[in-house]
Amino acid sequence: MDGAEGPEEGPAQEALQSLSQRLRVQEKEMELVKAALAEALRLLRLRGSPTSLQGSDVPAPGRDSSAAPPGLPPTCSPTLVSRGTQTETPVEMEPSPAPPGLSNGPPLLQRGGEEPTGPQSEGVGGGSSGAGSPGPPGVLRPVQPLQHADTPRRNSSSSSSPSERPRQKLSRKAASSANLLLRSGSTESSRGSKDPLPSPGGPGSRRSNYNLEGISVKMFLRGRPITMYIPSGIRSLEELPSGPPPETLSLDWVYGYRGRDSRSNLFVLRSGEVVYFIACVVVLYRPGGGPGGPGGGSQRHYREHTDCVRCLAVHPDGVRVASGQTAGVDKDGKPLQPVVHVWNSETLKKLQEIGLGAFERGVGALAFSAADQGAFLCVVDDSNEHMLSVWDCSRGIKLAEIKSTNDSVLAVGFSPRDSSCIVTSGKSHVHFWNWSGAAGAPGNGTLARKQGVFGKYKKPKFIPCFVFLPDGDILTGDSEGNILTWGRSLSDSKTPGRGGAKETYGIVAQAHAHEGSIFALCLRRDGTVLSGGGRDRRLVQWGPGLVALQEAEIPEHFGAVRAIAEGPGSELLVGTTKNALLRGDLAQGFSPVIQGHTDELWGLCTHPFQNRFLTCGHDRQLCLWDGEGHALAWSIDLKEIGFCADFHPSGAVMAVGLSTGRWLVLDTETREIVSDVTDGNEQLSVVRYSPDGLYLAIGSHDNMIYIYSVSSDGAKSSRFGRCVGHSSFITHLDWSKDGNFIMSNSGDYEILYWDVAGGCKLLRNRYESRDREWATYTCVLGFHVYGVWPDGSDGTDINSLCRSHNERVVAVADDFCKVHLFQYPCARAKAPSRMFGGHGSHVTSVRFTHDDWFLISLGGKDASIFQWRVLGAGGAGPAPATPSRTPSLSPASSLDV
Repeated sequence: MDGAEGPEEGPAQEALQSLSQRLRVQEKEMELVKAALAEALRLLRLRGSPTSLQGSDVPAPGRDSSAAPPGLPPTCSPTLVSRGTQTETPVEMEPSPAPPGLSNGPPLLQRGGEEPTGPQSEGVGGGSSGAGSPGPPGVLRPVQPLQHADTPRRNSSSSSSPSERPRQKLSRKAASSANLLLRSGSTESSRGSKDPLPSPGGPGSRRSNYNLEGISVKMFLRGRPITMYIPSGIRSLEELPSGPPPETLSLDWVYGYRGRDSRSNLFVLRSGEVVYFIACVVVLYRPGGGPGGPGGGSQRHYREHTDCVRCLAVHPDGVRVASGQTAGVDKDGKPLQPVVHVWNSETLKKLQEIGLGAFERGVGALAFSAADQGAFLCVVDDSNEHMLSVWDCSRGIKLAEIKSTNDSVLAVGFSPRDSSCIVTSGKSHVHFWNWSGAAGAPGNGTLARKQGVFGKYKKPKFIPCFVFLPDGDILTGDSEGNILTWGRSLSDSKTPGRGGAKETYGIVAQAHAHEGSIFALCLRRDGTVLSGGGRDRRLVQWGPGLVALQEAEIPEHFGAVRAIAEGPGSELLVGTTKNALLRGDLAQGFSPVIQGHTDELWGLCTHPFQNRFLTCGHDRQLCLWDGEGHALAWSIDLKEIGFCADFHPSGAVMAVGLSTGRWLVLDTETREIVSDVTDGNEQLSVVRYSPDGLYLAIGSHDNMIYIYSVSSDGAKSSRFGRCVGHSSFITHLDWSKDGNFIMSNSGDYEILYWDVAGGCKLLRNRYESRDREWATYTCVLGFHVYGVWPDGSDGTDINSLCRSHNERVVAVADDFCKVHLFQYPCARAKAPSRMFGGHGSHVTSVRFTHDDWFLISLGGKDASIFQWRVLGAGGAGPAPATPSRTPSLSPASSLDV
C-alpha cells in the first residue's frame, strides 16, 4: 500500500498510490475527531462530578450566565489589528492543559481554535500530524504541514544576489500575514462588556487564586500558528519590559579588509593613520609598534555610509577623504542611489554629499585634483556607460559629464601638473581626457577623449593601475605583467581618437615586471616606483629607467598584492587579495596587522572564560580571534565549509560542524583534531555543548539532533541517542541550566522540547516546559523572544539571536544588515529596540563574550567581523542614529585580473 516507487511503474500504480494516501488522510482525520470527542466527554464528566467542584470558587447559578464551566477558560472576543497588514485577529484565552494522566488527546479548542497534533511542537507541521482536511466545526481543524522541499532554508538570504534579495523578501511578505497575536487574559462580564484581565483576587475576578496559568502567546509566521506558554512567574504581561534597553553598542573593532574585489582602498593620511574600508565602514587604523612588529594599534570608524563602500580618494591636504558607495535598497525594497561622501578624517564629520541621484549602480573610482589643491573631484560610476563626471568639491555641483566606455573602468586620476588632464584605465583601454570649462558655469564644461594606442605592443586584456611620474610621463601596469611608459608628445591631427586634446601620449618603453597581472603601482617620496604582482605576489622597487632595485615576496596564504601605501620612513603597507593588511618594508619583510575571512561567514562562538571567539564560513577557514589584542590567534584550513562551532565549557576543545555532516573536535591550543565523526550527509547547522560539558548536541539538516556523551576533558565522545521528531532542518537549539533538556527550532517554525537525560524523548506536553530555565537563549522562537519579530516577517528575517549572560538584553542579527538590542525578556509584540548599522550584507550571527563586555557580529557576504563594546545605562548616552536605508552587498566584479 505504499504506492509506486517511480513514475515509470504505470497508471495503475499511480492510482493505487493516490488511494493509499487518501486512506491514510482519512484515518488520521478519524483519530483526531476521536481524540477531540474523548476530551469533550472528559470535560463534561468533570463538570458533572461534585468532587471536581470542591475547592473552586464557582459562581452561583443565575449570578453570571456567561461564566465558563469549571475546567474551561472564560471566553473573550477582543481583537488586535496588525499595523502591517491591517487585518483583525481574534485574541483568545488559551485553554489550560489537563492534569497529567487524565487524557492523551488534545485539549478542547474553544471557538474553533487550532492546536497542532502529532509531535507536540509549538508550531505546526509535526512529523506525524499528516495532511488532513478541516474536521467538524468547533472541534478541530488540522493544519496542512509544511513540506520539506518547500521549507525556507536558514541561509536562503545568501542564495540570491544581494540586490535581488530584499525585493524577493518583500514579495514574500506581501503574500504572507505574519501577524503577532497575543492571547491575553481578557474576560467578558455578564453585561457583555470587554474588561481587562483582573488582578489576582481583585474585584471582578472569577476565582480568588486566579493567575495566568495556561494562557499563552501565539504568533503567526507565514500563516502558521506558533503557540508559546507564559511562565507561571509572570502574573501580568504589563510587568514585562516595554521600552528599548538602557544598554547600547559602540563599534570597538572591525576585523577584515576588502581587498578581494576592490581597488583604490588603501591610503595613509597626514596624521599617520591608515584608511581603508570593509562593508559600510571606513576604518582609520593607527598601527602600533614598529615596522614588521606586532599589530595592536587603534581604530576609528566613519559610519555615515548606508551601503558598501567601493573606493576611496584622499585630498592633497591629507585630511579630507572622499568615499564612494554602491547602490542599495531601503527596508521596503525601494532602490537608493549611490553617492560620494566627502568628510573630515580628524572629526569624522561629513562635509559634502556629492552626486546623490546622479550615479547608477555604484561609484567605481574616485580622484581629487592635485595641481589646484584638490578643488575638483573626478567620479566614474558603475553604469553600463561608466559615466565620467567632474565635480566642484566646495559647492558639490557637477561641472562636466560624459560617457566614457562600455568596458570596466578600474582606475582614474588627475595629472599632478595639470588638472585639465584626466586618465582612466580598465578593460583593454587607456583613455586620456582633456577637460575644459573648469571656471565656467555648472554643467557647461567639456571632456574630450584620446584613446591610448598600443601600436606594436601587445594590447593587454586589463590595465588595472597607473601612476604619474614627476616628469609628466605615465606608467601603467597590465594583466600581462608589463609596465608601459607613456610619454607626452605634441598633438597630431592624424592620431586616431575623438576630441581635441592639445597633447597626446604614446608608449616609449616597456618592461616585463611580473608573472601575471600587476595589481598596484605606487610612487614613493624618493621618486622610485613600487609594483605589486598578482600571480607571483612580488613587491618590486624600480629606479629610473625601470631598473629593479629591490624586491620582496608576500607569503602565499596572504594572497596577491592588491594595494600599496607608503608609511613613515621606509615603512610600507600592503593590502592583499585575501583581505589582509600587511606592514613592514622590503628589507625586513612584512607581517599582518589586519586579517579577515574572504567569503560568507556563518559559524561563531565565544570562549567560556576568555575574550576570544571562533569563526568559520564558506572560505573553509577556522579562525580563533583574540578580542583583547584585536588579532588573529590562529587559523586552519577545514577543507570544507564550516557552518557552526562551540567551545567545550572547559575551553580545552571546540566542536565544528561542516557542510557534509562531518563534525570535528579540535584542541584549542595545539589545533590538532582529536575527533572526526560523520552524522548523515547533510550540513550541520548548530553544535552545542551542555552547561556541564557532559553532552554534545548536533543539529543537522536531516531533521535530527544527534546527542553524544562527552568525557570530562571533551576529547572523547560516544553516541548517546538521537532526537527524532522535527519535520524540517534544525536551525537553533539551547540546553537547560541543569543540562537535562533541550529546546530546538526548525526550518518550519517548530519549537520542540527534549528530555535528553531520560533517553532523548520528545516532551509532548509543552506546558511542562514553560518554567524551565535555559543556560543560553539562542532559539529565535520562544515566549521570551517573540517580540523581536517585526511585522510582516516571513520567518527568515532573523538569522541569529543571543541573550546576554546577565539575562538583561538580547541581541538580534537580521537579514537587513542590522544588529538590534532588545530588553530581555522580549515578550511584547513590536517591541522597541536599539538598531546599529555597519554591515553590508545580511548579519548571520551574534554572540556575547563571556563577561558581556562585548558583542561579536558576523556579516554574511561582506566577510566582516564587528566587535561591539556594550555600554551600560550609566555612561552610554543616546544610541547612535542609524539611517533607515538597507545596505546590500554589490556582487563582485571581474577585478581579479
